[in-house]
Amino acid sequence: MSARRVYIAGSAMTPFGRRRDHSTPRDWVRQVAAAALDNAGMDASQVDSVVFSSETDFLSLQLVPAPLLLDELGLVPRPVVRVESGGASGGQGVREGFMQIRAGLSKTVLVIGYEYAASHLSGDDVRMLYGLSFDAEIEGFAGATATALYALSIQAYMASAGVTEVQLASVSVKNHGNAMQNPNAHKPMRISLDDVLSSSPVYNPYKLLDCSLISDGAACVVLTSERAQLREDRPAIHIAGTGCATDHVRLGDRSDIGVFAGKQASARQAYAMAGIRAPARQIAVAELYDAYTGAELQSIEALGLCPPGHAGPAALTGEFSLNGRLPVNVSGGLIGQGGPPGATGIAQVATIAAMLGGAYIPALQPSNLGSFGVADCHAGVGTLNVTHVLERLDD
Repeated sequence: MSARRVYIAGSAMTPFGRRRDHSTPRDWVRQVAAAALDNAGMDASQVDSVVFSSETDFLSLQLVPAPLLLDELGLVPRPVVRVESGGASGGQGVREGFMQIRAGLSKTVLVIGYEYAASHLSGDDVRMLYGLSFDAEIEGFAGATATALYALSIQAYMASAGVTEVQLASVSVKNHGNAMQNPNAHKPMRISLDDVLSSSPVYNPYKLLDCSLISDGAACVVLTSERAQLREDRPAIHIAGTGCATDHVRLGDRSDIGVFAGKQASARQAYAMAGIRAPARQIAVAELYDAYTGAELQSIEALGLCPPGHAGPAALTGEFSLNGRLPVNVSGGLIGQGGPPGATGIAQVATIAAMLGGAYIPALQPSNLGSFGVADCHAGVGTLNVTHVLERLDD
């Protein structure tokens, strides 16, 4: 018997950013769950299980949050799982829901991701906690930060691929610009290459506008194996392939610190499951984990979406813009839309599904899309990688 398909039945997300209204994840998860079920044309009685994702309890200051949040949704006694995988948490949450359905444990799964840091913690505290998500004993407590480690990786990539700071800056211009049309975006900005290049230095070569944002928010997708439950007014979108792979935590243990080898392995798994043999030709749109401008270029190449050494020049000429050959981070990505880690991978999947179905934000809806899109996120410097291939079914 062939494996059952896992469809995206509905989705929703809150705006990403800093909250000044004293709301918390309790409020956000109720909001996105209700909105996603409404978007799917379903109700809570059809939900078999729930998956929550968030980066760490250290940010929310709520230990064992899953049963509490399930209770907030009024879904007791449904089974619940909480996934914690750094920046890959949202992607892992989707993967967990996918596996539950493929295993026959559930027919419909609610996957909800959230993060709660920017609205109640200082930036210095969040950066310190992020540093502890690498090797805490050897790197984090020694003062290493995420930006410093990403900078070491991009320096090696730039040296081998000939990437320039101007090419990095073009990613920031594109993603902040895309966010101008996204009502959920944290940092919509119309900026120039010179604005990026003259922004405050952080760690060479990264400057302030090369870096993503510390954001709060939530996102939800409704996964189901029941095609009969899908709305008839839009095409069916399913997860055609999923992959997960790792690299060494410490950069010094890698053979090439400029290459996201774990992401390459994750993509190979997802492509093989989806029957993708030529991703640069078959993938029509991508939402990638642009924690920094260089990480977008490294990810594009790791996912096989362009030839090695091509991502930098292609970014500068607009190949990955909304109207380019392969639109990347049309949402604005982490740089423009914002980056709550527990929600990001879920929002990526929701965005790709909406675009493939022709139902994304009208000003950001790519035209003449093919059938496949890819959503990819990671923790660490490409350390833990999760890749999903979505396909629109036209039959």
